[in-house]
Amino acid sequence: MGRTDGTGRHGAWGAVAVVLLVGVHLVRGGAEELRAAGPPQPLAAAAPGAARVSVSGPGPLPASPPARVRVPAVRVDAPVTEVGLDADGWIEAPPPEADRLAGWFTGAVTPGERGTAVVVGHVDTPEGPAVFYDLGAVGRDSRVEVLRRDGRTAVFTVYGVEVVPKEGFPAERVYADSGRPELRLITCGGPFTEKGGYEGNVVVSARLTGVR
Repeated sequence: MGRTDGTGRHGAWGAVAVVLLVGVHLVRGGAEELRAAGPPQPLAAAAPGAARVSVSGPGPLPASPPARVRVPAVRVDAPVTEVGLDADGWIEAPPPEADRLAGWFTGAVTPGERGTAVVVGHVDTPEGPAVFYDLGAVGRDSRVEVLRRDGRTAVFTVYGVEVVPKEGFPAERVYADSGRPELRLITCGGPFTEKGGYEGNVVVSARLTGVR
């Protein structure tokens, strides 16, 4: 998939929707006691809706890959690696053994650019909780900080947290280009079955509100 569509907009999400849906099915297992309790799930009141953060904020940043992602509200502070598409056309996940590593999808914009950047991470592994285990507990107005390789920190404010189904994943809505710099943090979520794993994805939606 090309980096841009020639207009500076990173599109083709319709083509990526299904592979992202499958590629972010990060965990099929997990410690039994963790699966019994399950990771935190978003509250209905946190879902995207009319109460969104202000549209005001800094202008888009130039491209620069992320080096680290922080979500202070749920104690996430993780290095970021690059993930792309594998030989089968699926979006790669960080290696399972790297349970404290997040992955930036290189087919989208870098965090802080105009458009929607995507960062994925495991929810759990057979050994226990992973980097995004508590992602569903993030609240609206929480802060997400992305340290970029150019030395700047892109600061995002969360305006929505939800679980969306893997079947019929609403890609056009989740990845819509609002014309501003946005960020999606994604991990597995929803009900868990031994046969199919997690049935949904936790999606945190945030918008750029500051640069340091």
